[in-house]
Amino acid sequence: MPVSPAYRPDPRVQELGPDFADPATAADFPMTLLRFRNDRAAASVGLETLTDEEWVAHFGRFQPLPGNLQTPLAQRYHGHQFRVYNPDLGDGRGFSFAQMREVGTDRLLELGTKGSGQTPWSRQGDGRLTLKGGVREVLATALLEALGVPTSKSFSLIETGEPLMRGDEPSPTRSSVLVRLSHSHVRFGSFQRHAFHQKPERIGALVDHVVELYYPELANAPDRGSALLGAVVQRVATLASRWMAAGFVHGVLNTDNMNITGESFDYGPYRFLPRNDPNFTAAYFDSSGLYAFGRQPEAVFWNLQQLAGGLSLVSPQEPLVEALNGVGPAYREALARAMLARLGLKRRSADEDVALVNQAFRAISVGGERLRWEPFFFDWFGGEDRALASARADIYADEGFAEFRGLLKAYEPDRPERLSADYFSRVEPEELLYDEIEAIWAAIDARDDWAPFHAKLDAIEVARLAYGLG
Repeated sequence: MPVSPAYRPDPRVQELGPDFADPATAADFPMTLLRFRNDRAAASVGLETLTDEEWVAHFGRFQPLPGNLQTPLAQRYHGHQFRVYNPDLGDGRGFSFAQMREVGTDRLLELGTKGSGQTPWSRQGDGRLTLKGGVREVLATALLEALGVPTSKSFSLIETGEPLMRGDEPSPTRSSVLVRLSHSHVRFGSFQRHAFHQKPERIGALVDHVVELYYPELANAPDRGSALLGAVVQRVATLASRWMAAGFVHGVLNTDNMNITGESFDYGPYRFLPRNDPNFTAAYFDSSGLYAFGRQPEAVFWNLQQLAGGLSLVSPQEPLVEALNGVGPAYREALARAMLARLGLKRRSADEDVALVNQAFRAISVGGERLRWEPFFFDWFGGEDRALASARADIYADEGFAEFRGLLKAYEPDRPERLSADYFSRVEPEELLYDEIEAIWAAIDARDDWAPFHAKLDAIEVARLAYGLG
């Protein structure tokens, strides 16, 4: 391939050695039909110059990228799944394929797969991904990025031509392989695995690896383990707050689905809220509501406690507890930032911001069945003028919004020039509710019609540029 000068391979995951990952071989798919390529993400790592043929060779056939991993690596990890410990996990249908430096920032980024075939950790699984699952993830990451959520980016989606049998959807169904671009694929469960096996030296090596590559500012910390936990607390608090402000329900917040850099990833049964409902769940199998919308901050805290437990083999208890005590304040601060960003407002004092955020949540509740989640933020973006002239003005005139409107008068729009975007002249914002996803998939499934899928991605991109949150 003609390598762009901006492409800078740096495959560091292999330095960890065989205690942390196993060689994997990609499946030999009967078909590799390119359905989506993220050229903006590709440009961020110098791969936008690939032709479609080269793209498929690398991200459908998994020919190594120049100077990168010659053999993909399936990472080893454990995890709590719905708070039950599972020591039989690991990358069962994916692997780390490449690492390279981000153009302009020098951050280390990683390309990982989903649906690339069986690995040593597949157990009884086929290692594949349904095409519907791939389509859903591409849509999720696009909208989450537009709404300011730290998320993996869907890099590539290729249909692979295998009929898959699945118990929870009509089968046989179409297959695909997805490639994600993330900052890191090191998970909380990566630490848990070595704690389970009582291998403090491996935890120490993993801490050093993570600090060197992702938190170099902690290199001289007196105790790297607790310093790392404190930094991860800040990142994950930001992530949880952004989920809440976006009205997003991840669905499966297990410890193996949280990574060390605080990025959201691995979208299975996710949902975006239709309306404000703390008890709304995304996964049909979450019968207890463990990962309901309103319980996500609690779930994140519980997962951080499990990470701290793994780090306790190399760090003293007191600084680890101190780091965990910072979760609440970090989350409250992050939620205020996230909500004001979604409302397009400049921050004021901490107390004023918290009061406004509390009233915003109350106001959304006042709207009840008449007020969907996303239109609330769209209407109030930049202040009350647009809201009181919107299609939902009668809802906002309700007495239940009075205190929110009163507090809002003290706030100024942040970057008010954004309001001149055509997007804000619309009546309705971009949403991604269940029925729309199903309709997009139905067009693909029934008629192989990809137009609604690509039109939706184009519309989300318009929203992303208008909001300017990413």
